[in-house]
Amino acid sequence: MLARTQSDPSSLMNQWRRDIERVLNGVEDGATRSEVTAAAWAPAVDIREEDDAYVVHADVPGVDPKAIELDMENGVLTLRGERKSEVREDKGNYHRIERVSGTFYRRFTLPDTADAESISAKYTNGVLEVRIPKQEKVLPRRIEVQT
Repeated sequence: MLARTQSDPSSLMNQWRRDIERVLNGVEDGATRSEVTAAAWAPAVDIREEDDAYVVHADVPGVDPKAIELDMENGVLTLRGERKSEVREDKGNYHRIERVSGTFYRRFTLPDTADAESISAKYTNGVLEVRIPKQEKVLPRRIEVQT
């Protein structure tokens, strides 16, 4: 969840807590349990709100940008992809292997102010940046009452 209101930071923190609990319980914003379970890892993500956009930074080092899928449907942004595993020869004396390979899967519900038609993404040095512009603010309009 990016943000439902701009004025209540506790609401945002509560939503993030619920999102984390859903992920830990194996269900993420409409994802099926098999989709989340099939994911080998989840990239770390930073989300920030700017005056004119929401910006998501996802750490995906070692992932070919062509292997990243970004979809927007029904107010939900889905990020999925795969980091290929390295070929390890039996000759090496590995003492520790921590780098995860395989598929990843993340979903984020966007606020109503997001402009889904203008989302852009770029990949630089292992970081995927997704820019989600905000819709232009609609100014209040006075409506004349006819008699």
